[in-house]
Amino acid sequence: MKTLVIAEKPDMGRTIAAVIEPKAKNNRTYLEGEQYIITWAIGHLLGLAEPDAYDSKYKRWNIADLPIIPDQFKIVPNPRTKDQLKIIGELAKRASAIVNACDAGREGQYIFALIQQQLKLRQPVKRLWISDLTAESIRRGFDGLKDAAEFENLTYAARARSEADWLIGMNASRAFTTRHNALLSVGRVQTPVLALIYDREMEIEAFQSQTFYEVAAWFRQEGVEYRGLRQGDKLTDAATAEAIANSVKGKTGQIIKYEAKQTKEYPYRLYDLTLLQREANAKYGYGAKKTLDIAQALYEKHKVISYPRTNSNYVTEQNIEGMHKTLNLLKNGTYSELALGAKPELVHKNNKGVCNPSRVEDHHAILPTLKRPGTLSKEEQNIYDLIVRRFLSHFYPAAEYKQHTVLTEVEKHQFKTSVKELLSIGWKVVLGSGDQEQGASGKKKAKKNSNEEEEAEEWTDKAFAVQPDLPVQCTKSEFKEKATQPPKSYTEGTLLKAMESAGKQIENEELRDAMKDSGLGTPATRAATIERLKNVGYITMQGKKMQLTLKGRTAIELIRRAGVDLLTSPEMTGQWERRLHQISKGEAGQDKFMENVKKFTLSIIEKVRVQAPAAADAFGEDARGKGKGKGRGAGNKAGNKAGNKVTSGSKATRTSTANVTSSKGTTAQSSTASSGVREVLASCPSPGCSGHIIEGKKGYGCSRFKEGCTFVVWKEYAGKKITSTMLKSLVEKGSTQVLSFKRKDGSTVKARIILKDVVTGQLSGEKQEV
Repeated sequence: MKTLVIAEKPDMGRTIAAVIEPKAKNNRTYLEGEQYIITWAIGHLLGLAEPDAYDSKYKRWNIADLPIIPDQFKIVPNPRTKDQLKIIGELAKRASAIVNACDAGREGQYIFALIQQQLKLRQPVKRLWISDLTAESIRRGFDGLKDAAEFENLTYAARARSEADWLIGMNASRAFTTRHNALLSVGRVQTPVLALIYDREMEIEAFQSQTFYEVAAWFRQEGVEYRGLRQGDKLTDAATAEAIANSVKGKTGQIIKYEAKQTKEYPYRLYDLTLLQREANAKYGYGAKKTLDIAQALYEKHKVISYPRTNSNYVTEQNIEGMHKTLNLLKNGTYSELALGAKPELVHKNNKGVCNPSRVEDHHAILPTLKRPGTLSKEEQNIYDLIVRRFLSHFYPAAEYKQHTVLTEVEKHQFKTSVKELLSIGWKVVLGSGDQEQGASGKKKAKKNSNEEEEAEEWTDKAFAVQPDLPVQCTKSEFKEKATQPPKSYTEGTLLKAMESAGKQIENEELRDAMKDSGLGTPATRAATIERLKNVGYITMQGKKMQLTLKGRTAIELIRRAGVDLLTSPEMTGQWERRLHQISKGEAGQDKFMENVKKFTLSIIEKVRVQAPAAADAFGEDARGKGKGKGRGAGNKAGNKAGNKVTSGSKATRTSTANVTSSKGTTAQSSTASSGVREVLASCPSPGCSGHIIEGKKGYGCSRFKEGCTFVVWKEYAGKKITSTMLKSLVEKGSTQVLSFKRKDGSTVKARIILKDVVTGQLSGEKQEV
């Protein structure tokens, strides 16, 4: 009999097959060769069952039925991909052994474990554990297949994560939603992340700006000119600042202190996923999910980078040789000049800035692979460029500077000057032209000091020197009005940084590394958490800045007022994540963790049960979840890779018992809604969704909204009422019939309404020529 190889996705399966069975017959859903049959999941083929799978009464959301705590969690196939699950089961009957080739991480382990559980696979299992999809890595991985038993603890952690998210998501979301008559999504990870944003916005709102005055003076000494800022007590009076500026202008002063010391700046750490997402957000404005999707494509589709969902910034000794080979590869092509100028001897096993096995767990830092990229999109090229340049930087020496500090006194007033003189650009030559410090250009760079004053720091490649024993002349002076600045709103990049350290403001990189295991979520789930907060209507984006909505603000305030602050605690939730990490390493037990989660779930229900309901207008326009066409439902698509997939948002108006749609597409009516089941108008067109389109008060939406489906068509478009007949035509044909639209000038135009986006339900117009 043959060995069955189960990959996580079709592309990965085909890539593996090309290496281990190059002559395999392609049977569309699997490939078969002489020794191996290679097939694949399509992400999660199975997930935790909805509450109504345990008892039909849970179709109706009622706080009296809470908590919902199954004795044994049931798993159910994804209806959209059940055929592939059946195929895996049939192929397994012809196999004497199985290779788990899903992603080498916690969620990949969980995907396989659910398949194994559902199909009752009894064959011995080996684990393919590789960090990139190059032919060399795949061959090496199959030569050294690991015993599946080595990864049992990782499976335990994955199950605990999924079941904990289900318990808190299902129970807390139903409790708060029914108690406050509004769709409120609550989750183990998403809620403390929302609390971070809430607390920052409260800081900004409470901030009271203070005006102060800065006095600057320019000095000359034998051809050398430099600028200094007045030191001493903060000036809050304009007249005093002006008097000081006038008193030093044109006067002779002296240098009372001068220090010059050489410093080195070493290359920034190799990328882990979170750091890559942060920098892509800062440089290109990419959201965390977008960066993850691009990186995943570079890994899976193009195979030009290693596994991206890593939390390590280092490599092991085994990676050093591969890094040298990749450097040689880069000597031909776009990066040839930088690769030819590199010094291979700088990357070795004793270079702890690169090689630190103690900091590498499941996967090493993100590296370019031994595959030359073909045609990449502009966005893919941008991310690949970041990774390659960061990689190359470690083959260059440190950048060297001379740091000059000058304290000049004029008329008993002291002025401080800091100048950073560039001696050798070193590794910074690999940075893109826009990223290289202004050092080579001799321009100034302002450095914030205590959020109030700017300490002038000159970045220059020109020699700088003063003679402490000689006098200086103050050639110019000025004073400026300044104001203290509030904390900055989070961007996706700065929020990722906060999530990584559970909200603690930690700048020391070593301490930040130590906090990684107790951050909010994992590198693989953080992007999805941020997207969820957008989809449920808790936050909006204004450019790069995150803004809290009234719904998001009220949600946090209600949760805290209920006395379940722990649910909003980034630090405590980070400790839960640490415990999951410990479970994956065999250092903690799954049962104890789940016992604590169940206790916490019970305490949430009891406290919400006695909470006073929110005012009718507490949530603004989205009070009853009417949203803007984003994610729906307060349920939990358990088992999803995103972590605690608890989404809420907006479809039908809820009553105190909530008007909820089950995963089977039927709608459970509230106590005040009309009896019966809503008419199914069409099948949901969103890829991967098996829901049905039903009519709500303001739009037509998917019955699987509580599992995250974002499809909705609003009942009015460009002044036209969208009827149920038009809705069916949009879903089934992609457009309506030709309609007449009235322009502002009174004239009419013929056009069809087009279903532009089958995922969100976004519409557009298509003018028709008469």
